[in-house]
Amino acid sequence: MNDRGGVRSRCTLFAAGAIGPYPFSVPLKEVAMRTYSPKASEITRAWHVIDADGLVLGRLCTETARLLRGKHKPTYAPHLDSGDHVIIVNARKVVLTSGKAEREQVYRFSGYPGGLKQESYADLLARKPEEALRRSVRGMLPKGPLGRQMLRKLKVYAGPEHPHTSQNPARLELPQAKAR
Repeated sequence: MNDRGGVRSRCTLFAAGAIGPYPFSVPLKEVAMRTYSPKASEITRAWHVIDADGLVLGRLCTETARLLRGKHKPTYAPHLDSGDHVIIVNARKVVLTSGKAEREQVYRFSGYPGGLKQESYADLLARKPEEALRRSVRGMLPKGPLGRQMLRKLKVYAGPEHPHTSQNPARLELPQAKAR
């Protein structure tokens, strides 16, 4: 018998599992599940090839960063590199919309006073299209050792050929990234 004259309080019944939001209330100890965290040996990496011909730079890079991080997998963990390898071909044919190629600037800093260099995206795409894509994807990945490890799985080529045919990369279409 308790302090309420034999009537059990609602809190006591809820803790015992008799009252709850569901008709089949069970004690909380039986419901608790462990968080799954994949081990490095359990991670499988696929190879994807993306043809950047006519794709918008930002939309292409967000999808690429998602694949490199592994966010498309059910075993995604933010502290592990569980992503796939991504090959981008035809990088010189990537598109920037609404005049951003001439308007937006890309900066480099040598570390010395007066060592800030800048150029437009149009100039960078003409000079080194691989570097334009790599820089854009790098900004969408985690900063630090984990992001650098993810970036090593990105292979960018200006032309339509790549040397990774022995990896049997799956062709990935991105219709949402097409320039309208």
